[in-house]
Order: sequence, then structure tokens, then C-alpha cells
Amino acid sequence: MGIRRLNHAVLYVRDAERSAAFYRDVLGFRTVASMPGGAFLQAPGSTNDHDLALFGIGEHAGPTEAGRRTVGLYHLAWEVGTLAELAEVGQALQAAGALVGASDHGTTKSLYAHDPDGLELEVCWVVPADLLDGAEMTTRPLDLAATIERYGAATAGGR
Repeated sequence: MGIRRLNHAVLYVRDAERSAAFYRDVLGFRTVASMPGGAFLQAPGSTNDHDLALFGIGEHAGPTEAGRRTVGLYHLAWEVGTLAELAEVGQALQAAGALVGASDHGTTKSLYAHDPDGLELEVCWVVPADLLDGAEMTTRPLDLAATIERYGAATAGGR
């Protein structure tokens, strides 16, 4: 038995329509199905029938306490193909007031954001294996302009 990859994630949110609009307008997902209180979205370039399902549980719902007082999911990481795409996503997240951080993890270059309910997400570019140059997993501030200068804006990421 061998798991190949994550097929989709399901999130409980306060308002499924509001959250779906964020993932559509900011990250380019498309709605593939919806119902009152729920939406199924597909990431750009995905061949999954959906990558993200959102179910609204109402405005009364409290904020997540995962990692602070309870166990739970910290974040989902969405991968882009090039550093140019990462920069574009960064601009969209910044414009939406959602960007909360940027990290160079050595093997990945990552942006962090909060969705409308404060759930954290990561958008990353994976350094191609042939360009790793002995890079190890780490966390330091991301200088995206310098990273683009080093690897090229159009270099395809991945392993």
C-alpha cells in the first residue's frame, strides 16, 4: 500500500460563500460545485475533481485554537510551478490583506496567509532537486527578489 499524495482537504468555515470567494479571487481556484452552505473548489492546473471543500458552520463559530490550546491542522500548503507565480500570488495575498509571512525553507520558498476565518495557508515553490546544492530544510526570511535572481522567474519547481 502506498499513498501517493493528498487529494483534497475539507475545511469548516464560518461562511462557505465568503471563503470560496477568497480562494477564487485571490488564489485562482474555481468552483466546481456548490450548495447552500458548501462549496467544492479546484486549484488551477489540478486534475482532481476538487482540491478543497468548504462547509459553513455559521458566524457564531469561534476562531481555531489549533496549536495554541488544542490539537488540529496547522496549515495546508499549495504548490505553484514557478517563482513568477509565487510572486503573483504574493501580490494577490498582499492586496487582499491576507499575507502574514514569507520564509525560505532551503528546499522550498514559501508565503503564508490567513483566509477570511484566520485559517493559515502556505503557497510554496519547491526548489528542483538538481538545483538544491546541498540545501537543507531551514527557516529564514524569504528574499523573493534575490531568489528569483538566483533561480530564474520561469524555472519549473518540483522534485
